[in-house]
Parts: sequence; structure tokens; C-alpha cells
Amino acid sequence: MRQLEEGFGTQPLVRDRTGVSLTASGDKLLERARIILKEIQLTEAELTNSVAAPSGEVTIGIPSGAARVLSGPLIESVRSELPRISLKMIEGMTGPLEEWMAGGRFNLAVLYRTAESVGKMTVLAREEFCLVVPPGQPPFEESIRLADLHAFPLAVPMRNNNVRRSVADVVAQHGCVLDVRFEVDSLSTIIDMVMEGKAYSILTPSAIQKEACKARSARSRLLIR
Repeated sequence: MRQLEEGFGTQPLVRDRTGVSLTASGDKLLERARIILKEIQLTEAELTNSVAAPSGEVTIGIPSGAARVLSGPLIESVRSELPRISLKMIEGMTGPLEEWMAGGRFNLAVLYRTAESVGKMTVLAREEFCLVVPPGQPPFEESIRLADLHAFPLAVPMRNNNVRRSVADVVAQHGCVLDVRFEVDSLSTIIDMVMEGKAYSILTPSAIQKEACKARSARSRLLIR
């Protein structure tokens, strides 16, 4: 400790009759030391890691809708097949997830893309958009025309959401309009609003799978014409 004090030219610790306490310099030194030690541990894990038994920490971002069907199987697969991996899952709407992924917060992320904008990404699944209606509504035809969507007051994600943007692009291309009454950055809140009869919504099947299986919501595929 004396060598540290001489080397940094400051006093990280205060010693008195009651013991030892950190100074402001000591707090900063401790904080930086913890970061350095963590980086050393991560480097050691990467260098000693093997293909046969990978280890370390993996952070993945998952959209709220996809998380409802992927989280359970993903956790089970990691637990049984990659026992040395420490998995961190962050669930959210696609807008913030895109920003966090670009900022390096995740090792990987599940994101929604239209067929034309997949690029080099790996396609995990393809879904159609659905008009989600409150329980007890009269049954719909097999599909709903885009031109008829203006009749449904909608609760949808914010404008930076990929699902919202995809729907808006298709609607605009066909010269149609949507009656967006509520913009909500929470999937659970949107589903609750539909369940309570306060609005309709346009979502992917995975987002409402649990409610649909319990026959608590009705769905109809969008017909693009």
C-alpha cells in the first residue's frame, strides 16, 4: 500500500484508531481495480475456453413478443447443453433493443426484420401480422383487407419499433391509413388494452400465443392487397 501511495502521489487510505477507511482517491482506485480484475477474468475465460466446453458470460436481447415463446426453450437449452455459460437475457421493445445492440450492450440479439431487410442476419422464423381484437368480438373472415383497417382504433408500439414500422410501410405502399389511437412502448400493456376492449392491435402471433391458446383473444390474418 505504501508503494501505491508513493507511486500515485496520493493517499487512498486513512488510518486511525478505529480502523482504515477509503479516501476519495481510494474509492476511485477501488472502482478501477474492480474493472481491471473483471477484464482479466474475462480474458482468462476467453483464452482458456474450448469449443467442446465453452464458458463465460453471454448477453442476449429479445423482443417482448418473441420472448414469450423463446425464453423458456432458450434457458433450458443453455442449462442442458452449455452448463458453463452464464446467460443474461434482456427483454424489451425492438426500438431500444436496436440501439442497445448497436451500442455493444449485447453479444447477440433477436430482431424483427421484413423479408427485404434481413441482409446477413440468420432467419430464425417467419411470422404474419395479425389483427388482434377484444374477446367476444364476432368472428372475422379468414383475412382482413388493408383498406378496411381504418375502421379499427389501434394501440400499437412506438414509431421506432420494427413491427410498427413494417406495418406502416406496407399500409403506406397501398395508399391505406391506420387509426392509431394509442402508442405504447409496452407489449403487456397493449395486450391488456385489447383484452379489456379498449383498443385493437396489430401484432405477431408469438406475441399473443398464450392468450390465443386460452381462447381469450381472437386473431385474423392481414390480407395485403
